[in-house]
Amino acid sequence: MAHPFPPVYVTVDVVVLTIRDDELHVLLVRRGSQPWLGCLALPGGFLRQTEDLPDGVRRELREETGLSLEPAHLEQLGTFGAPDRDPRARTVSVAYLAVLPGLGEPVAGTDAAEARWFPVAEILATDLPFDHHLILTTGLERARSKLEYTTLATAFVGPTFTIGELRQVYEIIWGRPLDPGNFHRKVLGSHHFVHRTDAARTGGRGRPAALFRPGRTGLLNPPILR
Repeated sequence: MAHPFPPVYVTVDVVVLTIRDDELHVLLVRRGSQPWLGCLALPGGFLRQTEDLPDGVRRELREETGLSLEPAHLEQLGTFGAPDRDPRARTVSVAYLAVLPGLGEPVAGTDAAEARWFPVAEILATDLPFDHHLILTTGLERARSKLEYTTLATAFVGPTFTIGELRQVYEIIWGRPLDPGNFHRKVLGSHHFVHRTDAARTGGRGRPAALFRPGRTGLLNPPILR
Protein backbone atom coordinates (compact mmCIF):
# COMPACT_ATOMS: atom_id res chain seq x y z
CA MET A 1 0.00 0.00 0.00
CA ALA A 2 1.31 3.43 -0.90
CA HIS A 3 2.28 5.63 2.01
CA PRO A 4 -0.29 8.41 2.55
CA PHE A 5 2.41 11.04 3.01
CA PRO A 6 4.96 12.03 0.36
CA PRO A 7 8.62 11.99 1.42
CA VAL A 8 10.21 15.04 3.01
CA TYR A 9 13.99 15.38 2.74
CA VAL A 10 16.21 16.94 5.40
CA THR A 11 19.14 19.18 4.51
CA VAL A 12 21.66 21.07 6.61
CA ASP A 13 22.92 24.57 5.81
CA VAL A 14 25.49 26.56 7.75
CA VAL A 15 26.25 30.25 8.17
CA VAL A 16 29.99 30.42 8.84
CA LEU A 17 31.19 33.80 10.07
CA THR A 18 34.71 35.12 10.57
CA ILE A 19 36.47 38.47 10.66
CA ARG A 20 39.01 39.18 7.93
CA ASP A 21 40.65 42.50 7.11
CA ASP A 22 38.59 44.20 9.84
CA GLU A 23 35.31 43.17 8.19
CA LEU A 24 32.74 40.48 8.89
CA HIS A 25 32.85 37.72 6.26
CA VAL A 26 30.65 34.73 5.46
CA LEU A 27 31.72 31.51 3.78
CA LEU A 28 29.92 30.80 0.49
CA VAL A 29 30.23 28.22 -2.25
CA ARG A 30 29.44 28.56 -5.94
CA ARG A 31 27.06 25.80 -6.88
CA GLY A 32 28.41 23.29 -9.37
CA SER A 33 25.09 21.58 -10.08
CA GLN A 34 21.43 22.36 -10.63
CA PRO A 35 19.34 24.00 -9.36
CA TRP A 36 20.92 27.46 -9.44
CA LEU A 37 24.04 26.25 -11.19
CA GLY A 38 26.82 28.83 -10.78
CA CYS A 39 25.08 30.81 -8.03
CA LEU A 40 26.60 31.60 -4.65
CA ALA A 41 25.03 29.75 -1.73
CA LEU A 42 25.64 28.74 1.85
CA PRO A 43 27.51 25.46 2.34
CA GLY A 44 25.14 22.57 2.91
CA GLY A 45 23.42 19.55 1.48
CA PHE A 46 21.27 16.53 2.14
CA LEU A 47 21.60 14.76 5.48
CA ARG A 48 22.68 11.14 5.25
CA GLN A 49 20.65 8.37 6.85
CA THR A 50 23.48 7.39 9.18
CA GLU A 51 24.53 10.79 10.56
CA ASP A 52 23.35 13.22 13.18
CA LEU A 53 22.75 16.86 12.26
CA PRO A 54 26.04 18.36 13.57
CA ASP A 55 27.96 15.56 11.84
CA GLY A 56 26.23 16.44 8.58
CA VAL A 57 27.25 20.09 8.99
CA ARG A 58 30.89 19.19 9.59
CA ARG A 59 30.90 16.79 6.62
CA GLU A 60 29.40 19.35 4.25
CA LEU A 61 31.93 21.96 5.37
CA ARG A 62 34.76 19.51 4.82
CA GLU A 63 33.50 18.27 1.45
CA GLU A 64 32.46 21.61 -0.05
CA THR A 65 35.08 23.95 1.40
CA GLY A 66 37.98 21.81 2.63
CA LEU A 67 37.59 23.20 6.17
CA SER A 68 37.97 20.28 8.54
CA LEU A 69 38.75 22.30 11.66
CA GLU A 70 36.21 22.26 14.46
CA PRO A 71 34.40 25.61 14.58
CA ALA A 72 35.11 27.69 17.66
CA HIS A 73 31.33 27.95 18.01
CA LEU A 74 28.60 25.80 16.43
CA GLU A 75 24.92 26.03 17.28
CA GLN A 76 21.62 25.19 15.68
CA LEU A 77 20.15 28.35 14.20
CA GLY A 78 16.67 27.33 13.13
CA THR A 79 14.53 25.19 10.87
CA PHE A 80 13.41 26.44 7.46
CA GLY A 81 10.69 24.54 5.64
CA ALA A 82 8.71 26.70 3.21
CA PRO A 83 7.02 24.33 0.73
CA ASP A 84 8.65 25.92 -2.32
CA ARG A 85 12.16 26.48 -0.89
CA ASP A 86 13.71 23.73 -3.06
CA PRO A 87 12.42 23.05 -6.60
CA ARG A 88 13.78 19.48 -6.54
CA ALA A 89 11.62 18.12 -3.74
CA ARG A 90 9.93 18.97 -0.45
CA THR A 91 12.85 19.72 1.87
CA VAL A 92 13.31 21.02 5.37
CA SER A 93 16.65 22.60 6.21
CA VAL A 94 18.12 22.62 9.70
CA ALA A 95 20.46 25.62 9.67
CA TYR A 96 23.49 26.15 11.87
CA LEU A 97 25.61 29.12 12.87
CA ALA A 98 29.36 28.55 13.04
CA VAL A 99 32.12 30.95 14.04
CA LEU A 100 35.76 30.56 13.10
CA PRO A 101 38.78 32.72 13.90
CA GLY A 102 40.73 33.93 10.87
CA LEU A 103 41.67 31.07 8.55
CA GLY A 104 43.26 30.58 5.17
CA GLU A 105 41.35 30.31 1.93
CA PRO A 106 38.86 27.42 1.61
CA VAL A 107 39.13 24.92 -1.23
CA ALA A 108 36.06 23.90 -3.23
CA GLY A 109 35.14 20.23 -3.46
CA THR A 110 32.34 17.75 -4.30
CA ASP A 111 29.52 19.69 -6.03
CA ALA A 112 30.92 23.18 -5.26
CA ALA A 113 32.68 25.00 -8.10
CA GLU A 114 34.17 27.61 -5.77
CA ALA A 115 34.46 28.28 -2.03
CA ARG A 116 35.42 31.70 -0.75
CA TRP A 117 34.97 34.23 2.04
CA PHE A 118 32.77 37.18 1.12
CA PRO A 119 32.06 40.41 3.04
CA VAL A 120 28.67 40.08 4.69
CA ALA A 121 27.70 43.63 3.70
CA GLU A 122 28.23 42.74 0.04
CA ILE A 123 26.26 39.49 0.24
CA LEU A 124 23.31 41.06 2.05
CA ALA A 125 22.70 43.08 -1.13
CA THR A 126 22.87 39.93 -3.28
CA ASP A 127 20.16 37.43 -4.18
CA LEU A 128 20.91 33.94 -2.87
CA PRO A 129 19.23 30.66 -3.92
CA PHE A 130 16.73 28.66 -1.91
CA ASP A 131 16.02 30.71 1.25
CA HIS A 132 19.69 31.30 2.01
CA HIS A 133 19.29 35.07 2.26
CA LEU A 134 16.78 34.55 5.07
CA ILE A 135 19.08 32.03 6.76
CA LEU A 136 22.02 34.43 6.50
CA THR A 137 20.12 37.38 7.97
CA THR A 138 18.82 35.15 10.75
CA GLY A 139 22.36 34.01 11.53
CA LEU A 140 23.67 37.56 11.51
CA GLU A 141 21.00 38.78 13.91
CA ARG A 142 21.64 35.77 16.15
CA ALA A 143 25.35 36.65 16.31
CA ARG A 144 24.60 40.32 17.04
CA SER A 145 22.17 39.40 19.78
CA LYS A 146 24.42 36.80 21.39
CA LEU A 147 27.24 39.31 21.75
CA GLU A 148 25.04 41.03 24.32
CA TYR A 149 24.55 38.18 26.75
CA THR A 150 27.10 35.46 25.90
CA THR A 151 30.86 35.20 25.39
CA LEU A 152 30.47 34.53 21.64
CA ALA A 153 32.85 37.40 20.83
CA THR A 154 35.81 35.35 22.09
CA ALA A 155 35.15 32.80 19.31
CA PHE A 156 36.18 35.41 16.72
CA VAL A 157 39.66 35.93 18.19
CA GLY A 158 42.59 33.69 19.00
CA PRO A 159 43.31 31.96 22.32
CA THR A 160 44.69 35.24 23.72
CA PHE A 161 43.61 38.74 22.81
CA THR A 162 43.61 42.34 23.94
CA ILE A 163 40.54 44.20 25.11
CA GLY A 164 40.94 46.38 22.01
CA GLU A 165 40.76 43.32 19.75
CA LEU A 166 37.66 42.12 21.58
CA ARG A 167 36.08 45.57 21.21
CA GLN A 168 36.78 45.45 17.49
CA VAL A 169 34.70 42.25 17.24
CA TYR A 170 31.74 44.06 18.76
CA GLU A 171 32.22 47.11 16.56
CA ILE A 172 32.44 45.07 13.35
CA ILE A 173 29.43 42.87 14.08
CA TRP A 174 27.26 45.63 15.54
CA GLY A 175 28.37 48.06 12.86
CA ARG A 176 29.17 51.03 15.09
CA PRO A 177 32.07 52.36 17.17
CA LEU A 178 32.19 51.85 20.93
CA ASP A 179 33.79 54.02 23.58
CA PRO A 180 37.07 52.24 24.50
CA GLY A 181 37.08 53.15 28.18
CA ASN A 182 33.42 52.28 28.71
CA PHE A 183 33.80 48.98 26.88
CA HIS A 184 36.90 48.10 28.92
CA ARG A 185 35.00 48.66 32.16
CA LYS A 186 32.03 46.61 31.00
CA VAL A 187 34.21 43.66 29.96
CA LEU A 188 36.15 43.56 33.23
CA GLY A 189 32.92 44.11 35.16
CA SER A 190 31.19 41.09 33.60
CA HIS A 191 32.01 38.17 35.87
CA HIS A 192 34.44 35.64 34.38
CA PHE A 193 34.06 36.99 30.84
CA VAL A 194 37.84 37.18 30.41
CA HIS A 195 40.89 36.38 32.51
CA ARG A 196 44.11 38.33 32.32
CA THR A 197 47.27 36.44 31.43
CA ASP A 198 50.82 37.27 32.46
CA ALA A 199 51.72 38.26 28.91
CA ALA A 200 51.38 41.52 27.02
CA ARG A 201 51.40 42.50 23.36
CA THR A 202 54.07 44.95 22.33
CA GLY A 203 54.36 47.03 19.18
CA GLY A 204 53.30 50.46 18.13
CA ARG A 205 53.27 53.45 20.41
CA GLY A 206 52.29 53.40 24.05
CA ARG A 207 52.74 50.78 26.70
CA PRO A 208 52.23 47.07 25.95
CA ALA A 209 48.61 45.91 25.91
CA ALA A 210 47.61 43.24 28.41
CA LEU A 211 46.57 39.89 26.95
CA PHE A 212 43.46 38.06 28.08
CA ARG A 213 41.96 34.63 27.53
CA PRO A 214 38.31 33.50 27.63
CA GLY A 215 36.86 33.07 31.08
CA ARG A 216 35.02 30.07 32.44
CA THR A 217 31.48 31.29 31.81
CA GLY A 218 29.31 31.21 28.72
CA LEU A 219 26.87 33.90 29.85
CA LEU A 220 27.63 37.54 30.59
CA ASN A 221 26.60 38.93 33.96
CA PRO A 222 25.89 41.76 33.60
CA PRO A 223 25.29 41.71 29.83
CA ILE A 224 26.89 44.15 27.39
CA LEU A 225 23.95 45.72 25.61
CA ARG A 226 23.85 47.39 22.20
